[in-house]
Amino acid sequence: MNKAELIEAVSKVTANTKADTERYLDAFIEVVTKNVKKKDGVKLVGFGTFSVSARKARVGRNPQTGEEIQIPARKVPVFRPGKELKESVR
Repeated sequence: MNKAELIEAVSKVTANTKADTERYLDAFIEVVTKNVKKKDGVKLVGFGTFSVSARKARVGRNPQTGEEIQIPARKVPVFRPGKELKESVR
């Protein structure tokens, strides 16, 4: 499902216009992005948690040459599904 399909599906469920639904979705994405960037994260009980995780520096390998390369440490966004979401997929 892409963004347009999500907007259409949510607008049908909520009986809002597609334009309003798109504004709500864009606002949700903006708020989640800001909080994850500040390292606060966002917890939606039952659905999941958006947060930041730190990856350590490590040694990798160039697949073409086999040469070892250094991969620097970095911070990456992470989504951890909640219990209800996990159970609904089973």
